[in-house]
Amino acid sequence: MPHPPSLSEFVQRFERVEHHRPWPRVEVDASGWQTATDHLATGAWTLSGLWGDAQAVHVALLDAMSSSSIAVLTLPCPNGQFPSVAAQHPPAIRFERTVRDLFGIESQNSPDSRPWLDHGRWGLQHPLGEPTTCDVATPYPFLSAEGDSMHQIAVGPVHAGIIEPGHFRFNANGETIVRLEARLGYTHKGVETLMRGATIEQVAKLAGRVSGDSTVSYAIAFARAVEAALNVEIPPRAHWLRALMAELERLANHFGDIGAICNDAAFALMHAHCAVLRERVLRVADISFGHRLMRDCAIPGGVALDLDAPKVAVLRALLAEIGQRFPPLVELYDNTASLQDRTVSTGILKPELASQFGAGGYVGRASGRSFDARRSLVYPPYDQLRFEVPVLPEGDVNARVWIRIREVEQSLSLIDQILSKLPDGPFVMDVVGVPANAEEGIAIVEGFRGDILVWVRLKNDGTVARCHLRDPSWFQWPLLEAIIEGNIVADFPICNKSFNCSYSGHDL
Repeated sequence: MPHPPSLSEFVQRFERVEHHRPWPRVEVDASGWQTATDHLATGAWTLSGLWGDAQAVHVALLDAMSSSSIAVLTLPCPNGQFPSVAAQHPPAIRFERTVRDLFGIESQNSPDSRPWLDHGRWGLQHPLGEPTTCDVATPYPFLSAEGDSMHQIAVGPVHAGIIEPGHFRFNANGETIVRLEARLGYTHKGVETLMRGATIEQVAKLAGRVSGDSTVSYAIAFARAVEAALNVEIPPRAHWLRALMAELERLANHFGDIGAICNDAAFALMHAHCAVLRERVLRVADISFGHRLMRDCAIPGGVALDLDAPKVAVLRALLAEIGQRFPPLVELYDNTASLQDRTVSTGILKPELASQFGAGGYVGRASGRSFDARRSLVYPPYDQLRFEVPVLPEGDVNARVWIRIREVEQSLSLIDQILSKLPDGPFVMDVVGVPANAEEGIAIVEGFRGDILVWVRLKNDGTVARCHLRDPSWFQWPLLEAIIEGNIVADFPICNKSFNCSYSGHDL
């Protein structure tokens, strides 16, 4: 059997679309589309995103053998159809259902033709394609499981805690889960519709609000996509300040997750201590950048505000405090037998499944997939910083906790390096006046959950013609359904929290 071509060799067979940066976009025919699907199915390439456009579909691919090789393939769909990728590669299923919901473009021979984001309550169909009025909401046909003593448990979409809505349908035999199926889309906000025709500044604000806990990462990803489209290079200091914000965001979320996972195992002491550390990070973020979540601080062209010496001192005090208080909590987690009993060997994600779905972040790295956009796709200033990407093979809840612990340690080191090496100079440049000629840009940025993809096309007047945002949760939600099989119902909360997928980031 011939060795599959590298992704870079494959795209050279097709004409490259002009003004698309930094990675190539090529227009392919049905044969090229099928070849790409074949390579996805064999694992030679990894699916990074699939989205619709006016009479076309795009797919972003990552070369599994060379993780720095990325390309976007475009297939024109003048008849409103395209060959299903999901028929051979299951990670594409929900993307194809979404393309049909938003654009009305059908995937031929798809293994799942049910709607995904469209619950029949928008008042219209295909809002990004050719909208038609529709006021009929039909029942959602959940997948079933048959057998003696089988019963269903319906959870959500309204939950007991302060949590976004999502519905989980369990098929169980006694306490053992036989099948879990999630229905999402309840937080759909029409983000990509709102972005069409808006100014870069307006879209930047929307991008930072797609998933509130990742506002910095989304803002950086959108900004980098716009800067790539306009072919501009921002001041070095801006890159370093963005990285500082991103690592603070990672710290805050990892502290919250570690505590919440322990709380779902009835170990409230860890939850309380981690909540204190999370709060300290958020307060220092507010002091340093004027907002607890640092919303609207990373903008196209750089950052919205600078960092002075007193704020650097506050940040260094935070590092010292966490360095003193976090290690005893790690020891407490590791030495509490009742807690280990709940996390070790629970909710195991097999490495081959993590690889097939291109799972990012702590979900993938806890199951042996070492991809980290900061290292694999090296963007500034991470090319000048020293850090390790922790990877574990076990794939259970415990492994996902330990990946977070190790990433906290790495983020503390990165923040220390950033504060020590922060270059002088301007922290922002004006990109509004930069001429645009139907430019396109794509960026992948490492958020605390994993890699976030943003693709943007600008109009000649500099406004946004089309913008697509892909949260890492798109690849993680299906895996949550897979890993819960065979576990007991009572372990679902701890498995769910160990994934901590975003509802809002997924639902757009």
